[in-house]
Amino acid sequence: MSTLTKDLLLTQLRWRYATKQFDPAKKIPAETWAALEEALVLTPSSYGLQPWKFLVITDPATREKLKAVSWNQPQITDASHLVVFAIFKENTPEHTDAYIRSISAARNLPVDQPPLDGFRDMINATIKAQPNLPWNKNQVYIALGNFLTAAALLGVDACPMEGFDAAKYDEILGL
Repeated sequence: MSTLTKDLLLTQLRWRYATKQFDPAKKIPAETWAALEEALVLTPSSYGLQPWKFLVITDPATREKLKAVSWNQPQITDASHLVVFAIFKENTPEHTDAYIRSISAARNLPVDQPPLDGFRDMINATIKAQPNLPWNKNQVYIALGNFLTAAALLGVDACPMEGFDAAKYDEILGL
């Protein structure tokens, strides 16, 4: 197994840029894509709550519809893979409970006893005290940064985009 050196890290980060043109004939190899998907799943977030969902859009017709509401930017249809980073519009105690149950199962800890009960209460108090959308948007940017870094390390071109009609994306993707 090779070791990532500081020089290689910086070389790859210097190589990275927001690619504006993709060759539609070029596809990311399956094993490389699998690593990028796993990098998304492994992305950290505050409390580990991960208030997001990643959608990999493969259907050409759906990509064409999304392109039309993305100022007709060709990256939507030409890139090998299109990932939509969607946030939860609301954080709920049910979401927190599901997360706590997953921690309980992974660590063999009781759900309703310390330390998990206090952790659950702290998360719920925090999300209740602040607006969901700004906090969730901040969290998904962590995932985007992690994804872009992983892509750079693997030598995969990427292009983060905000130029689209989010309400239309919600409609087209049934969010």
